[in-house]
Amino acid sequence: MVIKIHTLGFPRMGAQRELKFALERHWKGETDAATLEQVGRDLRARHWALQRDAGLDFVTVGDFAYYDHVANHVQLFGCEPARFGFDGTEPALARYFTMARGVASEHVHGDGCGCGAGPEGGTHALEMTKWFDTNYHYLVPEFHPETAFRLASARLLDEVAEARALGHTVKPVLLGPLSFLWLGKEKVAGFDRLDLLDTLLPVYNELLAQLAAAGVEWVQVDEPILGLDLPGAWALAFERAYHALKTAKVSLLLATYFSPLEDHISLACKLPVAGLHVDAVRAGRELQAVLDWLPAHKQLSVGIVDGRNIWRTDLDRAFDQLRPALERRGGNLWIAPSCSLLHVPLSLAQDPSLDAELRSWLAGATEKLAELNVIRHALRDGEGEVRKALFAARAAVAARAHSSRVKNPAVAQRIAALPADADRRPQAFPERQALQRRRFQLPDYPTTTIGSFPQTAEIRAARAAFKRKALDEGAYRDAMKREIAHAVAKQEELDIDVLVHGEAERNDMVEYFGEQLEGFAFTGNGWVQSYGSRCVKPPVLFGDVSRPNAMTVEWTAYAQGLTKRPMKGMLTGPITILQWSFVRDDQPRADTALQIALAIRDEVVDLETAGIGIIQIDEPAIREGLPLRRAQWQAYLKWAARAFRVSASGVGDATQIHTHMCYSEFNDILPEIAAMDADVITIETSRSDMELLRGFGDFKYPNEIGPGVYDIHSPRVPSADEMLRLMKKAGSVIPPANLWVNPDCGLKTRGWPETEAALRNMVTAAKQLRAG
Repeated sequence: MVIKIHTLGFPRMGAQRELKFALERHWKGETDAATLEQVGRDLRARHWALQRDAGLDFVTVGDFAYYDHVANHVQLFGCEPARFGFDGTEPALARYFTMARGVASEHVHGDGCGCGAGPEGGTHALEMTKWFDTNYHYLVPEFHPETAFRLASARLLDEVAEARALGHTVKPVLLGPLSFLWLGKEKVAGFDRLDLLDTLLPVYNELLAQLAAAGVEWVQVDEPILGLDLPGAWALAFERAYHALKTAKVSLLLATYFSPLEDHISLACKLPVAGLHVDAVRAGRELQAVLDWLPAHKQLSVGIVDGRNIWRTDLDRAFDQLRPALERRGGNLWIAPSCSLLHVPLSLAQDPSLDAELRSWLAGATEKLAELNVIRHALRDGEGEVRKALFAARAAVAARAHSSRVKNPAVAQRIAALPADADRRPQAFPERQALQRRRFQLPDYPTTTIGSFPQTAEIRAARAAFKRKALDEGAYRDAMKREIAHAVAKQEELDIDVLVHGEAERNDMVEYFGEQLEGFAFTGNGWVQSYGSRCVKPPVLFGDVSRPNAMTVEWTAYAQGLTKRPMKGMLTGPITILQWSFVRDDQPRADTALQIALAIRDEVVDLETAGIGIIQIDEPAIREGLPLRRAQWQAYLKWAARAFRVSASGVGDATQIHTHMCYSEFNDILPEIAAMDADVITIETSRSDMELLRGFGDFKYPNEIGPGVYDIHSPRVPSADEMLRLMKKAGSVIPPANLWVNPDCGLKTRGWPETEAALRNMVTAAKQLRAG
């Protein structure tokens, strides 16, 4: 019996987020490229050692990135967009960060955070959007008819040599040619990026030949788009592409994940590759069909451990799935996580913030590798070889299933008694709009921000001191009030129309709420990369959700007391809390979403009672939750939109409900976004040069809309003229009377000097619009 274990990818940031801090020091100019590269080498060596020590037959190479693995491929294949003006003399790392951030580095100013007011020059970065249905953001390649490909970077080959020098058997991973093109965008009307395939394939062949020469035997080629509803031309292109690659002197493992193959099962199984990896967590029902279709001479890899969530694997269920596959494959099988472990924390085994019972239910990336080894030993050598590990795993799964911590009868009773119209405002939008305009008397093109202001070193220091009990609650609250007062004063000075309190007291837009809701738990170090150096620590949503007490009312009411201008209450919506948590898998996600919606509804009502007339319920993850297959879209969108409406519909018509969405494609779900019935929606549009807004115009989106006029993920400060151009472009597709002016997203990651400079330009642009 030959059972091999491997992983499709591994977290990059390090146990203590070493890469995050190294990147930020480098961007501030505090360290040079050589220092950053050494941090990368140290992390790779450490992570490869973890894979070796877990018994994996290969270490995965090529999954490491200083910002994003798709951007790595842009450099690898020499297709950096010409608009950046690179002349070839710039260091590769500087070009890479320029594509990712608009500039390669930042100047340091005296605000204590090193963010600065932004460097001179630069250009808008590559567009950023979600990696399939995850909260990871990738950088979108740009394709033109004249785009040419060449093998332009030796980084992957260098990392292969690095791993081999440490004694590892390596399995490089590449994004497949079809997925690479699919994930990009054409930048010329009428051009089809699929036309570039024939010029891209020779470069893949050249790379595969070099990998073979370096001693590589297997290369993992990721084609996750095989789980999508592909146009016919794209599906047909797979056979042509992989026939062109079959001459490679390496064995190709075609990897699919995140979604069932469905109509592409036969295609995936018949492609001229040496092996196929399938996701048996998301698409376990297809395993039998894959066994029927996959020729006996091809290697089968089964993703049996959930790479997307942190719940411990039910090993008995895994055995039930794998034993028939082992029998059909004559004892020859590879097993792996369902997808890259990029989406889970590095380890949770010793996390001090979790109690022992809850911790026993969970598995981070390192623990998931250990699970693979237990599964292999049990299948190959018998359960006696791993009796102790199996006993612990079975006990944890049983304890979770029967724990009294998971179910709350009061929550079930409230949902059962929910009125049928609980998701409806009393009047339609036109009547609400008239009431709200009379109430707030805002100018044309009203200005606002998305919610957060810079999280300065002082804010972070006060929060850390309070957490370690070096600062008492009274002193901490006083510090946060000073920060709120500062943010309010700055907004009044800048002449912004609708203010926010700045969220100084909030650690994260989901974590902050989860900490105050029943049914959530929190890790101390469960960090997951979102994009670049940005890491999030998703809550663990393990039980029924309810809100014991008000969460934001006191802070928002305090801020409103400092100004006569409208103060916007800031909340995170139910779908985003759901999507950006590690969600329980023992009940339908729709049920969990409705529980969260009722908790947020209580907060919305309390804010209105406290005199807050504008309330924003952020839902940046609404599209992220879409099933990857369109046949399942309507069912999801129905319950997701209803959950939002339930959260928003407990207030009167003169209360204005906002929502915010960013870094996703929305044009194909506009009817459902309109069905959410928010009075105002703000969206990210600057990186796409207002491209996303055109769909809203074509759809004739009925409510008010604020298209983002500058990219907050870049330190670059755009001019007022640049923002004015974008708003005029917006006004050509959306009635100007329905337009707001705002940044793309929250400002917590930026510094005050650049924030003030950008917002001052934004207000200037709005005033110029009003003046005609």
